[in-house]
Amino acid sequence: MKPMLDDLELPLVQEIATHDRRVLAEHKPPGMEGSLLQNLGRRPARLALWGVATGEDAQETIEKLDEKFRLGGPFAFTADISADSEIDRMVIDDFQVQEIAGKPQRFAFTLTLREYIEPVEPEELSVLDSGILDEAGDLMDDLLDGLDIAAQFASGLERFADSMTDLLGRLEEFRNTIENARR
Repeated sequence: MKPMLDDLELPLVQEIATHDRRVLAEHKPPGMEGSLLQNLGRRPARLALWGVATGEDAQETIEKLDEKFRLGGPFAFTADISADSEIDRMVIDDFQVQEIAGKPQRFAFTLTLREYIEPVEPEELSVLDSGILDEAGDLMDDLLDGLDIAAQFASGLERFADSMTDLLGRLEEFRNTIENARR
């Protein structure tokens, strides 16, 4: 079976390499010798393909691969190596092309593909307690009422401004008198 990316047959694929990694977390409990390993599953599988596009449709094939790379979406992928791993959709992570010198209409290409894993849909907000929203609304109303009172309080202090200014002047005069007496 020739490798296919979406509707495009990948010509003259020379090599396909797979890269799979498992994620393990190491925990070192205090007061104990050794450590515990926690299996966090696996990372998305990666495939690296090396191939050659040649002939009259080589330029068109390379342009289609470049277009799929720029789209960035997940594409159907089929190949013998990925059939057993149940990988059906891949994203193109990297695409490199090299024109082979001395050979007209001949291009070497490298594709790095990453397994596409469908994102998990977020849970409905209805699972939250509806009373939380009502309580938050009541708190906001109380806050707004407090802001109204603060404006009245600030405007009520205006009548004390003159006497406070006079008090401040008298305190400075008292401080200067004490400093002069110490000298």
